[in-house]
Amino acid sequence: MNSSCSLALVRLLQLTSPTLPVGAYTYSQGLEWAVESGRLLNEADAGLWIGDLLTASIGCLEAPLLGALMTHWATEDMDSIRRLDAEFLARRESAELRAETLQMGFSLKRLLADLNDPLLATMRERLNDWPEVAFPTVWSGIASAWKIEPLAALAGYLWSWAENQVMAALKAVPLGQAAGQRLLAELGQKIPAVAARALLLPEDEWSNFAPVYSICSARHETQYSRLFRS
Repeated sequence: MNSSCSLALVRLLQLTSPTLPVGAYTYSQGLEWAVESGRLLNEADAGLWIGDLLTASIGCLEAPLLGALMTHWATEDMDSIRRLDAEFLARRESAELRAETLQMGFSLKRLLADLNDPLLATMRERLNDWPEVAFPTVWSGIASAWKIEPLAALAGYLWSWAENQVMAALKAVPLGQAAGQRLLAELGQKIPAVAARALLLPEDEWSNFAPVYSICSARHETQYSRLFRS
């Protein structure tokens, strides 16, 4: 492995780290309501819930979106980037999910200046006048500027999402640490195929159709007692 590949890997680990200051740990994306309503009672339920979302929702919209955004960032096609960003925001299933991606996008955009990385200067300038931006839009731009290979970027992004969902399940169900590792091992086996498919999925086949997930996310907005913001 040469030094450039090593640096790209390190940068990917940085982007997918739980220490990335975007507040991902504060969101469950409807999982907390699924627990409250009795849909998620144990490890098996959590694995089925997160696994189905991975393959049928985030893997069919957010992941292919990320791949397309990386392509457009590489060619500085800002018209396409703006279009995809707007369409992704319009497709958010609930007010909480829309607020989540905007808050995380804002936090990641702010980090661009704090990192003071010359490789991110052009991207920072491009986003400077955007009043709001979705998280995948900023994340994909950083991944592109850091020369992270798209398939690896998608796998890392999906892993980070799955890890956050498992952590939410550990707190909300609740589950033990060993159960969490079993879930991550199972989800990890699915990620390479989901990422590879996402890169090849035509835009007219993108979909986040998951009605129960959408309902759980919307009902979480009025949940009386909760740990998470979504």
